[in-house]
Amino acid sequence: MAKHEQHDEEQDVEERFSAAVNMTPKELEDWLATEQSQSVGVSEDGGEESVGHHSGRRIVEVLRTKKGERTEEDREHMRKVAGYVARHSKQRPSGDVTDTRWRYSLMNWGHDPLKD
Repeated sequence: MAKHEQHDEEQDVEERFSAAVNMTPKELEDWLATEQSQSVGVSEDGGEESVGHHSGRRIVEVLRTKKGERTEEDREHMRKVAGYVARHSKQRPSGDVTDTRWRYSLMNWGHDPLKD
């Protein structure tokens, strides 16, 4: 990949991630410590932590890393986050979503739909 194509792709990932993640690192950390956060999602290999909860902890790390210091591994997770938020947002249930598993799942991925 040419250097400018790589830069464009990195810029695209940054923009999609920034658009998807609307919670601050502190908000996300506080949320991940709640019972609601830990009550949703599916765990891999029978582990205790759900995929989304683990992702949330990883998002906090990425948000606290300067853009210029983010690795390809960081960008790969950022792509995953942007894709998940985009797909899951389209499944919004009708009515008030304040106390729904749908919202809680999105919040584990750094996106609070009530902030939109």
